[in-house]
Amino acid sequence: MDLTLRIWRQDGPESPGGFVTYQVTGVSADASFLEMLDLLNEQLTEAGDEPVVFESDCREGICGTCGLMVDGKPHGPWEAAAVCQLHMRAYADGDMITVEPWRADAFPVIRDLVVDRSPFDRIIEAGGYISVPTGAAPDANAIPVAKETADEAFEGAVCIGCGACVAACPNGAAQLFTAAKIAHLNLLPQGQPERDARTADMVDTMEQFFGSCTNHAECQAACPKNISIDLIAMMNRDYARAKLRRRGGGAMT
Repeated sequence: MDLTLRIWRQDGPESPGGFVTYQVTGVSADASFLEMLDLLNEQLTEAGDEPVVFESDCREGICGTCGLMVDGKPHGPWEAAAVCQLHMRAYADGDMITVEPWRADAFPVIRDLVVDRSPFDRIIEAGGYISVPTGAAPDANAIPVAKETADEAFEGAVCIGCGACVAACPNGAAQLFTAAKIAHLNLLPQGQPERDARTADMVDTMEQFFGSCTNHAECQAACPKNISIDLIAMMNRDYARAKLRRRGGGAMT
């Protein structure tokens, strides 16, 4: 199939950007969206033009680096899929497709379709780990975890940190990402010793970069892993408890 692409081009964070229209020909319906961009870049390179800069790594919906806005939707028209899992059979010959980077103040454009998602790294650095000294590593099955708890923790653990939740949110909030990263540790026995400190530090760091959640739920709709906003409610509860304890208010029920 032959397609018309409107792609955002921008030389750097301080440079003005704009849409440039390209024609890409000979696209297979079985190709992925990123393979289609690869084909466009081959055609641009052969013509002596600068290829479009975009990120990708696993191309299996695991790493999250491929995040793009496709026709105004994070990751494109398919639900519960990253843009690298989107295939060109979703389109018809002659279609026009608009491709742009995430639109969020916390994610400045580095170049073309690539944005700086390092604020996510700052949140993880603030507490997204378990550091309590435990001596020698125990066997994997030494700490019993109820299946219901394990399943709930895994819902948060599947977050790939792509940033679609931020891009979809009208407030540019990162509550769903932060809640997912907090929940998958806070729900497990190994995460209990640092639960309060982890929650307070990660949320406080998040608020330095991102907007506030007002329950639009666009984050949940855009998430390629179908992570529920119920985790945000859990995070808010844990945050209130952690702050009260830090002020010497004792335990909450």
